[in-house]
Amino acid sequence: MFALHPDRSLLNPKFDGYKLDPTSSADTVSRYPLQHKATQASVSGQFHFSFQEAQNRIRHNHLSVSPDTGKAVYIDENLRVVSIQLDHVGVAHTTQDALRPSVRAIYDIPQPPTSDSHPREYPSSVFLDAQTLLCADGYGTLYVLTLSSIDSAELLGFYELPTSLRSSSSQLPFQLHTAFSVDGQAIAVLSFKCPNEVPPAASSSSNTPSTQFDVVAVRITLDSAVDNTVVSPLDILWHRRGAHVPLYLAYEIQRRVLILVGGSPYRRIGQPAVTPYETSPDELVPVPSADGPLPTEPTKPPPYAWTQDSEEVTIALPFPSSTSKGDINVLFSPQTLTVLVRGIDFPRYFATRLWGGISPSSSFWTWDAQAAHTYGLLTLHLEKQYAQTRWPHVFDASSGLTEVAETLDPSELYAIRETLEKYTAQLQGGAGGGTRPSLADGEADEEVDSTVGTDTYVTWVDVDGADPPWAREDWDVPFTVLSAPLPGITSEIAMVVKHTVDGLRYVLSYEDVPSGRPVWTHMSTYSALAFVLASKRDTRFTYHVSSKAVIAFEGGGGAYGGNLYLYRAAEPKTNSAKQVILRLTGNTSGSLLGVGAVHVEGEIAILCLCEKELVVLRNVL
Repeated sequence: MFALHPDRSLLNPKFDGYKLDPTSSADTVSRYPLQHKATQASVSGQFHFSFQEAQNRIRHNHLSVSPDTGKAVYIDENLRVVSIQLDHVGVAHTTQDALRPSVRAIYDIPQPPTSDSHPREYPSSVFLDAQTLLCADGYGTLYVLTLSSIDSAELLGFYELPTSLRSSSSQLPFQLHTAFSVDGQAIAVLSFKCPNEVPPAASSSSNTPSTQFDVVAVRITLDSAVDNTVVSPLDILWHRRGAHVPLYLAYEIQRRVLILVGGSPYRRIGQPAVTPYETSPDELVPVPSADGPLPTEPTKPPPYAWTQDSEEVTIALPFPSSTSKGDINVLFSPQTLTVLVRGIDFPRYFATRLWGGISPSSSFWTWDAQAAHTYGLLTLHLEKQYAQTRWPHVFDASSGLTEVAETLDPSELYAIRETLEKYTAQLQGGAGGGTRPSLADGEADEEVDSTVGTDTYVTWVDVDGADPPWAREDWDVPFTVLSAPLPGITSEIAMVVKHTVDGLRYVLSYEDVPSGRPVWTHMSTYSALAFVLASKRDTRFTYHVSSKAVIAFEGGGGAYGGNLYLYRAAEPKTNSAKQVILRLTGNTSGSLLGVGAVHVEGEIAILCLCEKELVVLRNVL
């Protein structure tokens, strides 16, 4: 579970907004035309793309950066592997220097025959180490190159997925995500569209995506004695499947686990996906009365009790009084509700669709457990998105849950509310819903803000493919990611996660804990980040650089082009922060295809790969 435990000392409810930092483009932006042009051209119209596939192609980063050498590569429209190296050079008649890129084609990938059975993927590449580069041609072949010098590369071998994974004899296109070494072995993680996906008509639920994606870890032999003229099958270490292409992957070297972050959990083949849990009569827990012990033999009690007024729906759920507050995870979204309690499998509400819309930032929950009672009460206070609307029931009919009649007489819940009264003032201040910056007062649009970021899940996988023991105890709890680390300049495993209208940067802690379970620590806050990102409709990439800044890159293209928006972090007690806006793309550059950062003699430079130009940014961090 990605445990969202904000450090309230790092939140800033008095934050007012961002002020423009008048950064000069002349001092920060340099443009260089590309001889070897990149492309985002896709396949012909004979193939149908699902929403997940189209989304993945938009997010695909065509640039790969080596953190060890400051070198970057991309694969151009003719399948040439192109190397980028930045160097400091002096500028005539000035005391300043410039960063000039050396751009060279270092290897030509053979042009494969086109396939009529699978649409090609975008070419992709990842660095295994400073001297080893893995390249996928987008048609189904993986090339392993050794970088012998700045302007050349040698082929160590090339590989394909084994025939056991294919539905036909043709190659299966795949996308590379990451590569790392374990005990002297080279391991790469790649994904591909499931060749045996279920057609849409066979889907059991309209909410279940029909397109599935396989994620596999492969072992690669790096041996100069291997015959590099013969294609070899890749050695599969483990095989997972999910409904989305992974958004972010990282290898945690101390625990020897891989972290897969994406729009769905990634489960072993044959492991059932998460489906809405339907409570059986034997599993129901009684709602305790306000003034007496629990009945010894309840007669099919409902799983919850609820009531409503013109503005709010109140739900009371019973759980054992031994449950601690830290075991409870409640997530509100405009249309769904998630309620999960550690160690208790029922009742279980997982992204369950509500009958009507709610305002997540104004909704909160309370937990009341007393030693005198066997069961405590988890009370949810859901603020209706549209006041005066009367709900006939709590959950939408598509959820498949048994309907519970409303407790029409609010007096039956009055005693429960009275017990919780002493907690209400504190919880309305944020124990369940959180604080929000003053910037959003009267201006927040729940429907628009709900589209910001990506709903994601964390899946943990051991190097050998097993589930870590502590991962089995976790839940598949969705959360919203606003940004991942900017490729190339940091080794920390971190994400900026949406919290009301803020962005909270969580970093994976390396501290040992008794259970071995990883701990995510709230390290810094980008105040009102979700609020300002909600206005960006052409954002292609959003990355952060530690606690320094979050950068949103527009895709651009065409005469109008796109901008770069950089939001700097603010101290907890300051009421404003700086933002930088720079023109990034235009009619001479084409669309933005990839970004990454490199270290050049102590300076951080950001590379922006466009279709026709390479844009180099300096002095912005």
